[in-house]
Amino acid sequence: MTSAALPLARTSSLLVPTVVKQCWLFMIGSALFAAGSAPVLSEQMGSQLSNLLFFIGAWFFTAAGLIQVFLSGAVAVAVPYAPGRMVRAEWLTASTQSFGTLLFNVSTTAALHAKSITAQEKLVWNPDAGGSVAFLISGCVAFIAFAHTGSSWRLSSAACWSVVINFVGCVAFAVSAIGSFILPGGNTVNDDFATWGTFTGAICFFVASLVVLPGAASRHRSQQRTAAQTSQNG
Repeated sequence: MTSAALPLARTSSLLVPTVVKQCWLFMIGSALFAAGSAPVLSEQMGSQLSNLLFFIGAWFFTAAGLIQVFLSGAVAVAVPYAPGRMVRAEWLTASTQSFGTLLFNVSTTAALHAKSITAQEKLVWNPDAGGSVAFLISGCVAFIAFAHTGSSWRLSSAACWSVVINFVGCVAFAVSAIGSFILPGGNTVNDDFATWGTFTGAICFFVASLVVLPGAASRHRSQQRTAAQTSQNG
């Protein structure tokens, strides 16, 4: 490879979706959501800065979700019974979560500008609740997807812990959505549910990615070495 081709190769490498990048993007997004909803810190920052952190964090979630969909493989697989094809759980959990991140983009963007009760309900809460439901569905389907990998449910399995912790995070986000429901007077159902649900969910999503990151990074380095050796031999 010539020196002129090196920058292009590095750029191409940055654009290649990997599990490592997926993990880091989810972790960065989660950290921003955690900072924006941290019980004491969020009060000091104020709603404007918290909403900005949520807005930025949601884009990291979306990027990670798209990578997850790309890496999840084919949408459906052939089966020996009607209708002949079945949607794969691996793709379904990834696509559902990715759809949820898009709804969070809508919600967090609207939160930066929404002033009226109607805007907060229809443009902020509705997509936020929809995103939380999508995450909850994804978290449930993830158990089926994990079972399809043939991996065993053992305490020493990082992937197993990731699925469980991710599900807890999905439940926490759902609790947050319930707590942040806008009442006719403009108040929310329960501010503590909204705050702690978001914070707990963000921490769970951070940890769910963190526990599988070392293994993903190790596999990625191994694949890079194999590819380099193949290139040299070729």
